[in-house]
Amino acid sequence: MPEIHRTPELDGELVHDWRELVAQDPDGSWFAGPDWVLAWWRTLGAGQAGEIAVWRGPDGRAEAVLPLGAARLRVHRRVPVELPVLTLLGSGPGAADHCGPAVRPHRRAEVAAWLAGRARHETLWLPNLDAAHADLPPAGARPVARSACPRADLADGPDRLGSRDFRAANRRARRRLAAAGVDFHWLPPGSTEPALAAGLLDELLRLHRLRRAAAAGGASSFGADRLPLHRLLVQGAAPGRGPAFQLARCRGEVVGVLYGFRWADRFAYYQTGWDPRFAADSLGTALVDAALRDCAAEGVRTFDFLRGAEPYKYRFGAVDRTDTGWLRPRGPGGALLALKHRLAGGAPPAQREPRFS
Repeated sequence: MPEIHRTPELDGELVHDWRELVAQDPDGSWFAGPDWVLAWWRTLGAGQAGEIAVWRGPDGRAEAVLPLGAARLRVHRRVPVELPVLTLLGSGPGAADHCGPAVRPHRRAEVAAWLAGRARHETLWLPNLDAAHADLPPAGARPVARSACPRADLADGPDRLGSRDFRAANRRARRRLAAAGVDFHWLPPGSTEPALAAGLLDELLRLHRLRRAAAAGGASSFGADRLPLHRLLVQGAAPGRGPAFQLARCRGEVVGVLYGFRWADRFAYYQTGWDPRFAADSLGTALVDAALRDCAAEGVRTFDFLRGAEPYKYRFGAVDRTDTGWLRPRGPGGALLALKHRLAGGAPPAQREPRFS
């Protein structure tokens, strides 16, 4: 049986072991590790009941970690009825992708069996479960949502991504931006003082709002209420691990910010904002292109665009990996959630929706 921790205040040795489990997994995700999950629990999930199940090996080191939380799901965004579910801690507000446990292969069946027993009397909701954890949902669970998560392979370098015409267009955009006084700067994890990084988050939010307003894109879930999570994440950043920024500056003024998370040989592109004055010069595309190049130079091999199948991602040669939402209903509330998804058509093809709406 696992040991259970019901607080985000874990000892340093366990946090280290958890990180190692994720780092050593070829499919390991930043969102499945302790940095994201514990920071989320302390901020966006503050006050939420949670538990972290830990299986240890004979040497006392963690061999599997499964974070769970009690949450409430709305039946419909226009209907103020919320139903209780058992879910993955760290999912929900904040938009985590590639969720799931951190687990050594020989523990997978044990973890799945324990989860089935733990959730036998509760509705189980496993959102954005990574494809590598398709064996985790217990009997009776069914896939009810799918999200396309494009990713680009940098193993052969950024100059091979996309079509020849697209690469030529990017070179022209870089020349136009350089002529306008725009240059790019990469700030890897742990290279920036937390106070400065917090200021860059404020700039990101400002520019994100400007871009959304100029594009008549409506409201975004990336708002000021999300900043406490990300400020805590930048405080915990270390070389090779955590938040990183691609900046665009025009004569000293920040006019673009791309923000994401470096983890092992992967980078998860989380959010961006840029000044609409440079829309005609393709600043948004140039930011991504610069981040791809700087990531490749630092040894990143997978550039993960995360949830949302916007066409520009595929122009960079990205290929889909699919996250799946699994539901096992229990009781009247679970039946209502299952009905909601049946009426919506069950698990549709991978959703082609933006990450933040």
